[in-house]
Amino acid sequence: MADKKSTTVKGFSDDERAAMKERVAELNMGKSEGEAAVLAKLAAMTGDDRTIGERLHKIIMENAPTLTPRTWYGMPAYAYPDGKIVCFFQNAGKFKARYQILGFSDKAHLDDGAMWPASYAITKLTPSDEAKIVALVRKAVG
Repeated sequence: MADKKSTTVKGFSDDERAAMKERVAELNMGKSEGEAAVLAKLAAMTGDDRTIGERLHKIIMENAPTLTPRTWYGMPAYAYPDGKIVCFFQNAGKFKARYQILGFSDKAHLDDGAMWPASYAITKLTPSDEAKIVALVRKAVG
């Protein structure tokens, strides 16, 4: 019989435990609590994360009023009435990245042939960029 080496299993980090608790809270969140949670997340951001996040929130709410704001894995997100996420905003600070991300789930109607983008890096928002986002969001909820 071969000797089994003892392995030590490390537990979750404090950040991972906090993320799990946050996810459980999101799953138990009512629809009416969603926008307040998104606005709180945006308010807690700093610099470009906050500026871009707040602008995206406004663009999405104005151009896809059927979507419900809520958080999703700690990120501002927007869902169909059935709760399925359509798009989300990942701030750079969350993952210590160099840019923010506007992402779309597989529930978004962005299909274009056999391959299409599902997320977009954002470093700033120009009027031209905002027009592209408006078109994407409208197509996503199509």
